[in-house]
Amino acid sequence: MLVNCAGAAVFGWALAGLLTGALGPVGIVALGGALAIRAAANWTAAQLAARHARRVVALVRRELVSATLRRGRGDPTTLGERLAAAVDEVEALDGYFGRFAPAALESRIAPLAIAALVALASPVAAGIMLLTLVPFAVAMALAGGAAATESRRQLETLARLSGQFVDRVRALPIILAFQAEAAETRRVADAADAVARRTLGVLRIAFISSAVLEFFAALSVALVAVYCGFSLLGILPFPVPETLDFRRAFFALTLAPEFYGALRRLAAAYHEKQLGEAAAARLTPIAGAGPPPPSTPPATLDAPPEIRLQDLRLQFGDLAIGPIDATLPAGGVTALVGPTGSGKSSLLAAMLGLEQTASGSAQIDGLPSGAEAARVAAWSGQAPVFIPGTVLDNLRAAGPAVSREAALAMVQTVGLGPALAARPAGADTLLDERGSGLSGGERRRLALARALLKPAHLLVLDEPTADLDTVAEAEIISVIRKAAGSRTVVLATHSETLAAIADKVVRLG
Repeated sequence: MLVNCAGAAVFGWALAGLLTGALGPVGIVALGGALAIRAAANWTAAQLAARHARRVVALVRRELVSATLRRGRGDPTTLGERLAAAVDEVEALDGYFGRFAPAALESRIAPLAIAALVALASPVAAGIMLLTLVPFAVAMALAGGAAATESRRQLETLARLSGQFVDRVRALPIILAFQAEAAETRRVADAADAVARRTLGVLRIAFISSAVLEFFAALSVALVAVYCGFSLLGILPFPVPETLDFRRAFFALTLAPEFYGALRRLAAAYHEKQLGEAAAARLTPIAGAGPPPPSTPPATLDAPPEIRLQDLRLQFGDLAIGPIDATLPAGGVTALVGPTGSGKSSLLAAMLGLEQTASGSAQIDGLPSGAEAARVAAWSGQAPVFIPGTVLDNLRAAGPAVSREAALAMVQTVGLGPALAARPAGADTLLDERGSGLSGGERRRLALARALLKPAHLLVLDEPTADLDTVAEAEIISVIRKAAGSRTVVLATHSETLAAIADKVVRLG
């Protein structure tokens, strides 16, 4: 920015010299050199600022994605809001660091540097420029406070719209099944209208702040022009401690627009400031949510663990589960049995560290107190979720050492082989995150196969035989029975047939 100011001074000096005839060919060379210097300085500054901004955005986006993957079950923000933050809101930081931050730094230095250069030719003209900064700063402070409030509201409204849209897309089959598309379309449209209104409010304030800047910029140039003209004509109505000639007056007048040049760029990027600060206020708690990355190597289980539930209580509003006291045997099968709503799935989640307990504890031998067992356990949930990709991709996600041959062998073990053989692509059949294309029982088998492929000494299963007929249930029960011994198995079930193979039964409700 100082190079740019120096280029502006050389340009003004050369132009004044050419008009007065004091400079010959040297003035033309200086004029061209000043223009080249300023162009190079502006281009370099823009490139460095853009590169820095993209680094910041990439870093923050990584933090947001990492926090989303660590998202706890009790987190009040929806997945849609978190995705909107990582994809859209973080881009507001690009404008802040790429345009506003460099303009803010330049606005602190460049006007003073220009005023100092003008003071060499006309101290009075430099004083006029500095005086116009006072009302300008007051006006910009007032406009900035209003813009910050409107920008924060705009981002909050936009986040709600993005979250609502993503959640509705995820629930689209249910919406269509219940013929609720018209009502949901109206809700999304209302949210979009709210975003539009907030955006217009931000733009109004941005236009007002720009108009204020242009007014004072024009006023500054006009006052300097009037002073220089009256001084050259000798008709100033008040005495001044200087006598201007044409060259000095023209030099001061040439630099007068440059005095507000940095402030013009600041005003043009001021909207980026409000958006960036509002986005940072929203992103900070999201990026900081969830447990911090472990500073030590993650805990591991070297043998099937014994699990002790001591006075364990769970609380969900007015619904209380527990207290539960039980010891689940190492290397055995424990069945949690109870009616729907008795807390079987919640108890499994609490054992894995995925659910907050109201009191008591779930202690797993071999793991430090409070460690999240979900990282070292093999888990098959009640509503299996899959990686968008092939069946084989989902099986090999169980661990980096899982080979194609081992995955295909496990397919046969859980009885999924005939179903895949009937499909043209076989194990390369493509799935979405819900496992669309597979029946409910096939999804259960695939989730169980993935859990069994993970080399874990703790196997946690939630309703592994649901959606299966009697013959298929017997096959899966045999597979689970064989898995015990080399690992501790804890399962939740409604099936008394499955519970019958358990070494210990814990009845809830």
